[in-house]
Amino acid sequence: MPKLFEPIAIGGLSLANRIVIAPMCQYSADGGRMTDWHLIHLGQLALSGAGALTIEATAVSPEGRITHADVGLYDDTTEAAIAHVLAALRPWSDIPVAIQLGHAGRKASTAKPWDGGGQIAPDDHNGWQTFAPSAIPFRTEDRAPVALDDAGLDRIRAAFAASASRAARLGVDAVQLHAAHGYLLHQFLSPLSNRRSDDYGGSLENRMRFPLEVFDAVRDAFGAQGPVTVRVSGTDWVEGGWTIDETMIFAKALEARGCAAINISSGGLHPAQQIALAPGYQVPLARKVKDAVTMPVIAVGLITDPAQAEAIIAGGDADAIAIARAALYDPRWPWHAAAALGATIAVPPQYERSEPREHRGLYAPRPA
Repeated sequence: MPKLFEPIAIGGLSLANRIVIAPMCQYSADGGRMTDWHLIHLGQLALSGAGALTIEATAVSPEGRITHADVGLYDDTTEAAIAHVLAALRPWSDIPVAIQLGHAGRKASTAKPWDGGGQIAPDDHNGWQTFAPSAIPFRTEDRAPVALDDAGLDRIRAAFAASASRAARLGVDAVQLHAAHGYLLHQFLSPLSNRRSDDYGGSLENRMRFPLEVFDAVRDAFGAQGPVTVRVSGTDWVEGGWTIDETMIFAKALEARGCAAINISSGGLHPAQQIALAPGYQVPLARKVKDAVTMPVIAVGLITDPAQAEAIIAGGDADAIAIARAALYDPRWPWHAAAALGATIAVPPQYERSEPREHRGLYAPRPA
């Protein structure tokens, strides 16, 4: 059995293999509510054969959305829209479904990527005032965010907890906390975006404080339902920014609080980032974190080839891999990886007759 297709436990959640579909924003919601696009998009990925499927970055408040077309989970209507999609998926797929909860902070109130992606002014009907640890805009041309005061911190903590409670009510199998890619929790971690002089800024201990408090609130609200994991940026790729050494310390603190797994991405905090893109370019970051913790570590980023993915797991660089764009291009990527590596994979009975002649025995027999 290839290592990529061995089962793995994330907290108390069992995954049939070590392929995770990463969260991918679709910018196709209506007032924070999922639409039929999400039914189509998540429906095909639910039949991918991956070990788990993660719902895209889901805002815990309206002003926490990246764009006005982002999915939210902050009121009864947004909860009902997700419930509708999950109800359509569940009879046809038993894939574990996680949801990524996040807040965009200063990177909120932007246009959809295909509409330019620039920040939208607060007085525009698709814009709003942004909030952040400090009043430092992401780009110099952006409107400065409002620095969060104590009441604002309380409000955001409570919003994360409330969304986690809604996720538990929806029957979601796991929650991933978004602390990467330059969004709010990452903004607290990085000294480039956090210039506070109170207990939430300055030292590494202080910069980690609010993200850890949010993790505790989410774990307490969701913990009985399933595991809580975290996605982090391993480095800002900017001089003087967040580093992999700090990530390792943060990962240890999360593990001590009951974090079930950590997903290692990078960048997104500062426009000056210098990333040397190459296949598996973030895997060395995952390896460093894996050497520091015992919880499962998930590698992500330009992992597109089955042999490459197998080498990452077999070589001990990570415990699982996450794919995103590769899954958009090829929603059956896990099927093709199983064929390439000589593994078997479970498929819906409706698709059993598609088994290629050159890969007889690829499809696992259904239980009697």
